[in-house]
Amino acid sequence: MYKSDIEIAQECVMKPITEIAATANVDERYIEQYGKYKAKIDLALLNETDRKDGKLVLVTAITPTPAGEGKTTTTIGLADGLKRIGKNVTVALREPSLGPVFGVKGGAAGGGYAQVVPMEDINLHFTGDFHAIGAANNLLAAMLDNHIQQGNALGIDVRKITWKRCVDMNDRQLRNVVDGLGGKVNGVPREDGFDITVASEIMAVLCLSNSITDLKERLSRIIVGYTYDDKPVTCGELKAAGAMTALLKDALKPNLVQTLEGTPAFVHGGPFANIAHGCNSVMATKLALKMGDYAITEAGFGADLGAEKFLDIKCRMAGLTPDAVVVVATVRALKMHGGLAKTELGNEDLVALEKGIPNLLRHVSNIKNVYKLPCVVAVNRFPTDTDSEIDFIIEKCRELGVNTVLSTVWAEGGKGGEALAKEVVRLCEEEKGDFTFAYELEGSIEQKIEAVVKKVYGGNGISILPAAKKQIERLAELGFANCPVCMAKTQYSFSDDPTKLGAPTDFTVTIKNVKISAGAGFIVVLTGDIMTMPGLPKVPAAEKIDVDENGKISGLF
Repeated sequence: MYKSDIEIAQECVMKPITEIAATANVDERYIEQYGKYKAKIDLALLNETDRKDGKLVLVTAITPTPAGEGKTTTTIGLADGLKRIGKNVTVALREPSLGPVFGVKGGAAGGGYAQVVPMEDINLHFTGDFHAIGAANNLLAAMLDNHIQQGNALGIDVRKITWKRCVDMNDRQLRNVVDGLGGKVNGVPREDGFDITVASEIMAVLCLSNSITDLKERLSRIIVGYTYDDKPVTCGELKAAGAMTALLKDALKPNLVQTLEGTPAFVHGGPFANIAHGCNSVMATKLALKMGDYAITEAGFGADLGAEKFLDIKCRMAGLTPDAVVVVATVRALKMHGGLAKTELGNEDLVALEKGIPNLLRHVSNIKNVYKLPCVVAVNRFPTDTDSEIDFIIEKCRELGVNTVLSTVWAEGGKGGEALAKEVVRLCEEEKGDFTFAYELEGSIEQKIEAVVKKVYGGNGISILPAAKKQIERLAELGFANCPVCMAKTQYSFSDDPTKLGAPTDFTVTIKNVKISAGAGFIVVLTGDIMTMPGLPKVPAAEKIDVDENGKISGLF
């Protein structure tokens, strides 16, 4: 009988979080419990442990399609598989955003028999991190507008305010608003807008911070707007950083939960990879590395987005070097990249697979040849996949010198991830990477953008609109030319056009807007029609979610 993700999760007999902490080599004095099955970990543990770092394994994927790839599910199943073959392993994942949970995409707790639990808590309010991030973001917005209302000593031009308010919900109505209406006592009228919380720079700052001191310094550097003579105004000048840090001090501590099979999982932070850097927090990754001999983490969407940012931004800033990379694919998704309709994916179609497989091969080649890291392809097997289709993928990947392993973790949990676990161990122990970034920081902003487009996306180059050209020139004048670039791009294509599936060639990427996230320490480059506040679909997932008189939730996937 088919069981939904939530039914499988609710059947799990969870271990007390103190037991999971012991498995993760975390002493009880560092645990702050949030009930029986969730805990925050004191940041002092990182400084006080004498454990050596384990191996770091990144799980990424092909370009997403509606057919699904199962990246988070694979990450969890791989960790459980490593545990089953006797390895000391931890997981580091992002927290889900409420917007997609109630919208169309769903949560981020895995699926089938490869999930982190308590699934309902993780997908809903969890330990309150996102609420703290939203509160800090909106405190800064309130202090900014209050400064203008109270005399505007800094000379902030209300037409040049870049800081937005945020809410952790898909709400297109809030993308563009006019506020401060109702007369002098109710503020200064101006155009404003909301981002979804995961797109807030506060989220990126929290995820890239190494300590409370680092967090406060990063918050101080955030640019909220510009003066009448075009000088940047920072959070530090508004004297907001201390209060914001007070709101975020507990949110900075990584959360500890467990997989269905009792593997420790640090779930912390959650920026989207199409509009932000798409990785869990540096603190969670470093804890996972310290507490396990193998730390398995994932980065959002395809390798052109999440993995590129994990490698070029997060690893660079945090001094991390991955030991191996897993690229997740499905036969179904590759056939969609080959032009097959979603309704026809159950039929064997080697022609569509041959047309679609270049997408996988480009991602694999990027990991192996651009970033020079050991790599394995994990194929999530569906019952409709034929041996001929699987053999075709294995042969094509072998031509690149990369092994392919079948994964059945959705249906079998850790048992279905044992073969992948053994190949990951082999890569970590036998193959040495020569980790290289896609670009160096010393180049111009344009050169860095072009390097990502040419080397990672496979495009011909970039076309910079006049407004973006001016923004680039101004950022260089302000001294930000040496920052890494964070590309905001559709997740559905290597290009900036979501309809170009597979591995498109002969395209240019149009750069529409370039802005600095000075606290996070990167330049955000907006391409295509990317939005920082999603909307709900015609039939939102929220319509199916309910709770009974005993408090038991249903319909949550």
